[in-house]
Amino acid sequence: MGSVLSVRGSVRRGATGAGLAALLLAAGAVGCQKSDSGSSPAMTPAAAVAKAAKNSADITSLRYKMAGTVPGEGKVTGEASMSMKPLAMSMKMTAAEAGADGPVEIRLVDKAMYIGGNAAMTKEMDGKSWIKFDMSAAGADTGLDTDKLGAGTADQNPAADSAFLTGSKDVKKVGTETVDGVETTHYQGTVTVADLKASLKDEKKDVREQREKALDQYTKMGIDKMTMDMWVDGDDHTKQFRLKGQADKGPLDLTITFLDINKPVKVTAPPAKDTADLAEMMKELQSS
Repeated sequence: MGSVLSVRGSVRRGATGAGLAALLLAAGAVGCQKSDSGSSPAMTPAAAVAKAAKNSADITSLRYKMAGTVPGEGKVTGEASMSMKPLAMSMKMTAAEAGADGPVEIRLVDKAMYIGGNAAMTKEMDGKSWIKFDMSAAGADTGLDTDKLGAGTADQNPAADSAFLTGSKDVKKVGTETVDGVETTHYQGTVTVADLKASLKDEKKDVREQREKALDQYTKMGIDKMTMDMWVDGDDHTKQFRLKGQADKGPLDLTITFLDINKPVKVTAPPAKDTADLAEMMKELQSS
């Protein structure tokens, strides 16, 4: 088998970007049902944004695409499907810095995360095309840093971020625009991580915990203030949102577009014969 350390480095490069994109791109869900008209003009911008955020609570699954720039990863593009109950996710992402390595695919199913899909990883693992680790078991005893491997963000719904505009003190209506064939109303505002955390005190426990987890990722990146754009459809669901901010490792500028909501999402684990268990690999390295 190829070098475990080399594999681990490859995983970090691929999974961190993909996991982060899953976050931004990577906790409460927001829909994208199609409609022939934009959000109700009778509502104030703040009320329209708040209603879209509230409507996120009943979403059980979604499909979305992403494009933009992620700190430390450069330009990224991807598409994903996610189910909240049971928790499952399938995502394919390409980062510019990966170059010829090709796209990275992440699957989250049955409390295990699988990373694979590019030729570089297959070559390093003697033909194995996937790396697996048990998210519930990974930890200090195995020598795995789950955040660096992407597990810290893989289970987060990116739609959590779309609700953050409710914390803006200067939200305004920009106009009406068509997004993915749907007429929407475009809103914009600035938010700070500190204000967002403070605004969560009155939220339900599960919503608060989900959004706090998403916010922690921005804190780790060194982002304290963001500009946010939000496109709301005629059914008062978020169709698209964009986040812009300055992180320690460069600019964040990511756009998430929601394609489907509440449609069946099925994620299957890769074949066992094509999968290497990272926890076992690390144990072998430690014992040697």
